[in-house]
Amino acid sequence: MTVWHVILLATAATLALKLAGHLVPASFLERERPARIADLLTVALLAALIAVQTLAVGQTLVVDARVPALVVAAALYAVRTPFIVVVAAAALVAAGIRYVA
Repeated sequence: MTVWHVILLATAATLALKLAGHLVPASFLERERPARIADLLTVALLAALIAVQTLAVGQTLVVDARVPALVVAAALYAVRTPFIVVVAAAALVAAGIRYVA
């Protein structure tokens, strides 16, 4: 099986999943349990993405300037600071640490 076969199979599988999502009745999605699972799954996937992008380089665990920047961003987000300010502050913290180190 070539790389193109894998790409075509992945494309077909993605399209099938998207089409299957349209076949789910709206009444099922409006129930409390599926809605709660969807909400929690979204948060879990976002947290996992943030952790991987912050702490991983390839297959290794790395603690560098991104970790303090993430802590600053989380603290500012917790006190409901505007998003652009959170991003700018986190970027400044990471840049400052990289400049000093």
